[in-house]
Amino acid sequence: MSLASDVKQAPTLHGSHATTSYHQPHSEDMSKRIFFSVGEPSGDQHAARLITHLKQSFPEIQTTGFGGEAMQAAGCEIELDLTKHAVVGILEVLPKLREFFGFADQAEAIFKSGQIDAVVLVDFPGFNWHIAKRAKRYGIPVYYYCPPQLWAWGGWRVRKMRRLVDHVLTVLPVEQTYFTKHNIPATYVGHPFFDAVALAELDEQLLARFAKQTESGDQLVAVLPGSRTHEVHRTWPVMLESIRQLAKSEPTAKFLVAAYRDRHCLWCRNQLTAADADLPIEFYVDRTSEVIEAARCAMMVSGSVSLELMARRTPAAVTYRIGRFLYAFAKMVVKLDSITLPNLMSPRKVFPEFISVGSTQPAVDFLTQSVGAMLHDEFYYRQTLKTIDELCRQHAGGGATAKAADWIGESVLGRRDEAIRRAA
Repeated sequence: MSLASDVKQAPTLHGSHATTSYHQPHSEDMSKRIFFSVGEPSGDQHAARLITHLKQSFPEIQTTGFGGEAMQAAGCEIELDLTKHAVVGILEVLPKLREFFGFADQAEAIFKSGQIDAVVLVDFPGFNWHIAKRAKRYGIPVYYYCPPQLWAWGGWRVRKMRRLVDHVLTVLPVEQTYFTKHNIPATYVGHPFFDAVALAELDEQLLARFAKQTESGDQLVAVLPGSRTHEVHRTWPVMLESIRQLAKSEPTAKFLVAAYRDRHCLWCRNQLTAADADLPIEFYVDRTSEVIEAARCAMMVSGSVSLELMARRTPAAVTYRIGRFLYAFAKMVVKLDSITLPNLMSPRKVFPEFISVGSTQPAVDFLTQSVGAMLHDEFYYRQTLKTIDELCRQHAGGGATAKAADWIGESVLGRRDEAIRRAA
C-alpha cells in the first residue's frame, strides 16, 4: 500500500490553542493524542508494532505524526511519509536542509494547536532533535524509543538529549548504563527486532520451496543489499561481483536477494549482464524474513536487520560502503570497533565485518572469503552458531514492544506518576 502523497495538509484541530511555551491539552474528552516522528524504514516497522500495542492496551490513546506505510496500516494518522526522505551523512543532508526545516515547521504547527499530549521519537536523530526542540517550546513531554547511539559516536550530544528528552526507552543494555551515568532518565525495554521475529508470519509455501532446494544439495545464501536507496546503489555492485566469484568457487551455492522495495529489486536486476544469464540468483521483495530463515548464511549491508539474522541463527558477513569524507569524519567521532549490533553484544566478533572505502575490490574479496568459509568450513560455521545461540539466550527474550507501549501509555495517561505516589 502506498500513501497518496508524501505530505498531507495538517488537519484542522479543534480545542484550546497554546500561544505560549506551556502545553494546554485538549479538554473535550478524556482521549490522549501522541505524535510520532519516525524517519527510517525499520523504525516505521517498530513504531507500527508499538502503535498496535498502544491501541490494544490503551484504546483512549490516538496516534498521529510523521512515519511510513506500516504506521498508517497500524492506525496512525500520517501527516508526512518521512521514511521516503531518509538520508545518512552530512553530504546527503545538506541539499535537503530547507525541506527538513519545513517538515519541522509543519510539526510545530500541530504542537501549537494544543492537541498533542506527548511526542515519541524513533531513531532518526538529525531530524528528531528539531522535533523535540519544537515540542518542548509548548511543554509537551518527549520520549525517545530506539534512541541514537550516543554511546558509540555522539557523546557531544548528551547535553542535547538531557535538555530535550524527558525519558529514553533503551533497546540495548549498554544504553541503559550510558544514559543513567549521564543523568538522563532511561528504562531498558529490550530490542523490538526480536519481537518482530517472534511475531512474523512467514510464507510457508516459500519456505517449503527453499527447503526442497536445501534437500537437493543447494546451499542458500541470503543477500541483503540494504533498505535505503543509496545503500543499495553503493553496495549491490560489490555484492554482485562477489556472487559471481562465489558461483565459480562454490558450485552448490544459490543466492537469494531480499530487496526492501520494488524499485530496489528492479535496479539490482538491471545490473546483471548477458554474462550473468546462468548465475544461480533469485530476487525477492518483502520476503527478507523468509530468505533469512531459509539461508545457511548471508552477506549484508550493516544495519539493525543483523539482529534478525542473529535471532534466526543465520551467520553473516557484514559490509558497509562509505565515502572518504564521511569515513574520515567517522574515525574522529566513533568510539567503537564494530558496526554490527550482535558484535557489540558479544565479547568477540561473531559476524565478520568490513568497511569499504575507495576501491571496491577489498570488499569483494572480504565477502567472497567470508561467505566461502561459512559454506565449506563446517567447524567455523558450527562455532559461529554456538556463539549466536549464547547471544540469543542473553538478549533475545522478546517483549520489548509491549514494555515500551505500557510505559508510554501509563505515562501519557498519568497512571505512572500516580502509582509512584502511592508507592511512596
